Amino acid sequence: MSDDDESTDINGTDGPEAVGVKLGSTRTVLDLPDGRGGRERHSTLTCLATYEDAITGDEKALFGHEAAIEYPDTVRFMLRSGLPEDDESVADAERFFEALVDAHDVPEDSAVVYAVPTIDNEAGVENLRSVIEGSSIGEVETRSYPESLCGAIPAYGDDLAAIDEVFVSINMGSTTLEACAYRRGEQLSPFSTGSVTGNEVDRRIVAAVEEESQGRVHIDRTTAREYKEEHADVYDFEPFTDVIQQPGGGSHEFTVDRGVREPVDRYIDEAVDVVANEFLPELANDHMKPYQLALGRPVAATGGMACIPGLTEEFEERLSAELDRDVEVVSPDDPATAAAEGAGRIAERLI
Repeated sequence: MSDDDESTDINGTDGPEAVGVKLGSTRTVLDLPDGRGGRERHSTLTCLATYEDAITGDEKALFGHEAAIEYPDTVRFMLRSGLPEDDESVADAERFFEALVDAHDVPEDSAVVYAVPTIDNEAGVENLRSVIEGSSIGEVETRSYPESLCGAIPAYGDDLAAIDEVFVSINMGSTTLEACAYRRGEQLSPFSTGSVTGNEVDRRIVAAVEEESQGRVHIDRTTAREYKEEHADVYDFEPFTDVIQQPGGGSHEFTVDRGVREPVDRYIDEAVDVVANEFLPELANDHMKPYQLALGRPVAATGGMACIPGLTEEFEERLSAELDRDVEVVSPDDPATAAAEGAGRIAERLI
């Protein structure tokens, strides 16, 4: 299982380990003590692929990046909708998660906090709970907190300062865009939409690349996601080339320009629209004073789409113009792993 690791110096504690978990539709992140008084985050793709052992005939499985690279046609992303939807996806998620915690030697004697997306799907949330709480870790305690809260914690500095504040958090994820105000940790007017998502950007990149190449190039969503993650940049995007093999032999080199720029630009406009014209009016109607207080503080933007260079700044500019008032938007150092990091800080406090 291949992981992207990131370390941060935070004072550790003796005794049970504090573990933060974000089991996401595209990536899963663990936030763990690094054994040196700090903490580290391990990120891998939330997928698995099964294959038959060439010698014994037994079924075996690969997980994460290896599975996606070696078995692109049969790899299973079991949380495409954001939560485990049925028995098969629950079984896949349990197998994947147990392999992940085993690969990183996460002890059973641990306190686990996991981030839960704001999705109106009670059965799916219960399935997610069963996957994590039914695993071998978390013997000390297992709790869940909203993903938009967990992700905002690193955006507002060290420790858990965000818990004592009134603020708005926007989680720009693969399967949903979530927005919520928090008043000392209490959720106010939670909002979620599946119409403005990272996955939708990937689908639009697939269509836009085909259009830009005049129908000669057909890429899959995994390749589209890689184009987005590796090349998208709001202010300094540079066209790039790729090569595909032709069915009849030979290869075709092509350039991608509008195929990435335009879907990302459209995403920002749509995100501004739902936040300014759906979420914030509802918040103001239900909780006027917290609404005024929250917009007087920086808005936290987290999630995978917030990783695109320049997206947070452009979202801030367009949101300010839409609301006709200055709005500051901040992001954590790594928006894609922020939810697990925030969950890990809460777990430390629980211990």
